[in-house]
Amino acid sequence: MSSGKKIWSTALLATAMLAVTAACGGGESADGEIKLRFSYWGGDARQKMTEAAIAKFEAKNPAIDVEGEVSDFPSYYERLSTQVAGRDAPDVMTLEIRGLREYAERGTLAELASKVDTSDIDGKVLATGAVGGKQYAIPTGVNAFSMVINPALVQSAKATPPDDSSWTWEDFVELSSKVTAGSGGKITGTQLSWNPAYLQIYAAQKGEQLYNGNKIGLSPQTIKDWLAITQNLIKTEGAPAAAKTAELYDAGIEQTLIGTNTGATTMMWSNVLGAAVKASGQNLELLRMPKIEGARTGGMFLQPAMLYTASSGSQHAAEAAKFIDFMINDAEAGQIILSDRGLPANAKVLAAVSAKLPAADLKTMAFVNKVRGELTDPPAAPPKGSSAMEDLLRRYAEEVIFNRMTPDEAAQKFITEANALLAG
Repeated sequence: MSSGKKIWSTALLATAMLAVTAACGGGESADGEIKLRFSYWGGDARQKMTEAAIAKFEAKNPAIDVEGEVSDFPSYYERLSTQVAGRDAPDVMTLEIRGLREYAERGTLAELASKVDTSDIDGKVLATGAVGGKQYAIPTGVNAFSMVINPALVQSAKATPPDDSSWTWEDFVELSSKVTAGSGGKITGTQLSWNPAYLQIYAAQKGEQLYNGNKIGLSPQTIKDWLAITQNLIKTEGAPAAAKTAELYDAGIEQTLIGTNTGATTMMWSNVLGAAVKASGQNLELLRMPKIEGARTGGMFLQPAMLYTASSGSQHAAEAAKFIDFMINDAEAGQIILSDRGLPANAKVLAAVSAKLPAADLKTMAFVNKVRGELTDPPAAPPKGSSAMEDLLRRYAEEVIFNRMTPDEAAQKFITEANALLAG
């Protein structure tokens, strides 16, 4: 999943998909050159490196012209769904895993099995791009939802960084409150998160899963216990009060507590570590997520940072697959893109680019390698409607921390509303 927070409207997407029977995609120029359209989201830095990779592809394939269509993340899916509704889908589309099933099950995507070389991609990671037994998407790279810590800030507050191989959620709350108290309130222990990946990890520690088919697979008690961590962090001042927490939630990495060196820990996807280090200017480390005492698994998993897909209505299906193959498997493309779309999913490309990776990305790679043997299998593409889950979790969590709803009420109402959403 990306670090962006705004999600596309499920209703808008569903309406768009109903209109789709084909997509125009690219075409041909007057001189017979094949034109491909490639959609993705990102800022100036990503656009610059993507254009450089496209130029390298075009040099190797002079009969193909690739036109990049870049949007900022908040508007990306609205634009894409409008294009699909107008039967004008790009030939190659970038998706997140939470939107994959929505597009695949409505016939928008082409199957890519045997059309793109996937021999150097971990089979379990590759399986995240499959829906209904068909490979509709290829992972660009991987990341893991983890704890990030600023050891210097912890130590300056006269606290001790944890042993992440054995720490519990109670240890996390205690550390957070100690940091706040030990710094005289100048540093806050942690910044709260209600990312679905956090709940998914916690649920796995209890032997449950976030999704069971197109329903929520959690018991109300698990949601209540998960909310209790948030309540305890606020109660012990290990996290900001409710109003400040709500205010911080939409902040970009530069405005977060970890980014401004006013918070000692936070939870985030590992591919954001580089941006966090750049914002803070300090050494940051990745840690395993805390565990429930006695849990048989830590619940952490690898997830595709992004996925490449092709339009089922493209006039140039072979060329679209060839471009995806290049972006995934070509070492020269990897040397340009590096870890911008997660640590490369292709093991050979990752090895080829490792010498060029920034220090923060090397740290991420070392961390992923260290915990790889402990990780659970990557989850399959979630059900339709899951794109709204973070907003839903946030809404009910805020009802609890603002004392407008009890954890019991929030857990029950969340399950009811989420199940209705997932049922479509």
